[in-house]
Amino acid sequence: MMQRSSWFRFSTPSLVLIPVAVGINYIGKLFAGTLKLPLWLDSIGTVLAGMLAGPAIGALSGAINNVIYGLTVDPISFVYGLTSILIGLVSGIMASRGWITGWARALVVGLAVGLTATAVSTPLNVWFWGGQTGNFWGDALFAVVLAQTGSVWLASFLDEVVVDIPDKLLTVLVAYALFRSLPKGIKQLYSGRDELETLDG
Repeated sequence: MMQRSSWFRFSTPSLVLIPVAVGINYIGKLFAGTLKLPLWLDSIGTVLAGMLAGPAIGALSGAINNVIYGLTVDPISFVYGLTSILIGLVSGIMASRGWITGWARALVVGLAVGLTATAVSTPLNVWFWGGQTGNFWGDALFAVVLAQTGSVWLASFLDEVVVDIPDKLLTVLVAYALFRSLPKGIKQLYSGRDELETLDG
């Protein structure tokens, strides 16, 4: 089904999905913050949108999420808008190529998304915050690596890796679980078919 998805399916269901994705992102971030987890969990909706409606909707969901969060909660969110866009793109592209057909493949998607987020966010961390992420666990590692090597880039990269990889693995697995739990009729809304099967067909 997702294999036939196109990049630019801006249907009514796809557009309605965007605020839903943003809401899921908010809930994930609130959950992680409330429990003081060493994770962000703020891209679950973005990944789910990419899985359901393709790369463009995933990217748009990520971008809008960062804009809204930046305006209402934390302006730092604006800086990482590009990261969110690429998270939506990578998850959507991989989903459209058949990478949401099992848990093992979902893990590969999570690893790809995590590495993408790391590659994009590390330079942003260095340019804007001296290399730190603002995450307690990652920044503790940053301090140790910087003291041992004197390399801000290496310390920043490892700071990002230890947070982003587990965060994105869990994010994609949760998004995949939500995707699997959706009724067939809802998935068909995003299948890219001009004619949908009837629910009892």
